[in-house]
Amino acid sequence: KWPPTPANFDTRPRSRPGQFLKKLLGRGFLTGRFQRPEDLPEDDFRRHHPRFQGENFQKNLQLVKIIQEMAEAKGATPAQLAISWVLAQGDDIVPIPGTKRRTYLEENAQAVTIHWSPAELQRISDAFPTGSTAGARYADMSTVNR
Repeated sequence: KWPPTPANFDTRPRSRPGQFLKKLLGRGFLTGRFQRPEDLPEDDFRRHHPRFQGENFQKNLQLVKIIQEMAEAKGATPAQLAISWVLAQGDDIVPIPGTKRRTYLEENAQAVTIHWSPAELQRISDAFPTGSTAGARYADMSTVNR
């Protein structure tokens, strides 16, 4: 789920297989490149995702701004902040950020250099309580009988 929050997965230590978190960068939302739904290319599949539409988009953009501010305070990009936060949740939780460009791969790898204090971890948890993301994760599939 986006944005990643403690409610998305159980972080209690115990014997279990590792967890892998994908799409933790909000399908590009965290880049800040999109300020309105119209900024997405005409043929972009995200235009059909409820989180990228209308009022949901604007509400989620406010969450992105919080992440951007926190990242700036740590001297990081929003993507690095998100990845490092996931890494801070435990050794058995692995972020899988997607990228098509080597530059972003190298940038994302720098997330391992970001460290969190308990107070900072609490602040981000408080900023993103369960249900803080506006809109359903996927579009309604009833029209295609799924």
